[in-house]
Amino acid sequence: MDTRIEIENLSKNFGKKRALKHVNLEISQGMFGLLGPNGAGKTTLMKVLTTLTKKSEGQVRLCGIPVERCREIRQIIGYLPQDFSMYGNMGAYEALDYLAVLSGLNKRERAEKVPKMLEKVNLSEQHKTKVRAMSGGMRRRLGIAQAIIHDPKIIVVDEPTAGLDPEERVRFRNLLCEIAKDRIVILSTHIVGDIEATCENIAVLNQGEILFRGTVSRLLEAVKGKVYTMEVSTMELPMIQEQFLVTGILTNGSTANIKIIAEEAPLKGAKPGQPDVEDAYMYLMNHASAPAGNM
Repeated sequence: MDTRIEIENLSKNFGKKRALKHVNLEISQGMFGLLGPNGAGKTTLMKVLTTLTKKSEGQVRLCGIPVERCREIRQIIGYLPQDFSMYGNMGAYEALDYLAVLSGLNKRERAEKVPKMLEKVNLSEQHKTKVRAMSGGMRRRLGIAQAIIHDPKIIVVDEPTAGLDPEERVRFRNLLCEIAKDRIVILSTHIVGDIEATCENIAVLNQGEILFRGTVSRLLEAVKGKVYTMEVSTMELPMIQEQFLVTGILTNGSTANIKIIAEEAPLKGAKPGQPDVEDAYMYLMNHASAPAGNM
């Protein structure tokens, strides 16, 4: 089977509002990051891919199957939505078993797969724990288990680490990387650190349009030679923030070490700095008219 997602000239309208505007993407096997602020259109795109929302224009094919063939698409795709909720009074095993029924697995398949999935997401010891008593990270991991229990070729996760503590966030990111070895995993998020830690191929979406598509390395090229660091008085900060794009501030009493993005040395005493993905993302968002890169 062709393990690719092909999106051509995709648009989605909600009345007079256009949530997606002529989106073009090709996504191959492995982790793919979809980065953008809240309200950028990421969730709408995820819902189109998972057949929960119908497109207005364009063509979408998942593993060679047109998105209009909903039954076939749902057999090859797993979805963890942003607002994922389960049956709070059920234990982890019971809830996953029930969701496996909804995925079309028979009794024998469920008896084999449910314990394996709980082990895969490190919830075997919590198999009797009520869903309502689980931490946010545990519920997200249970959500991934339900998304992959039918062995899909594509997994879509929407803002999966929002609200998680740092340890749970790292654990969840590692889990996504593991399951992406032989399938497509799309990570949709506004958290730059999640993309930087897990994805090499990304797209940046804002106001329904693709601002960039390509590799993280290529995104970093956009701010090469444009990042500067310097120490300033905290009294100067408001004025500097009005004049320049400041992406980092570390205060120490009456002084602050700051990171600035500028086309040339912005102020006397500024030194070249090392850019990161957040710098590149902020630069891109502030230069939204720049042409998108290539896959």
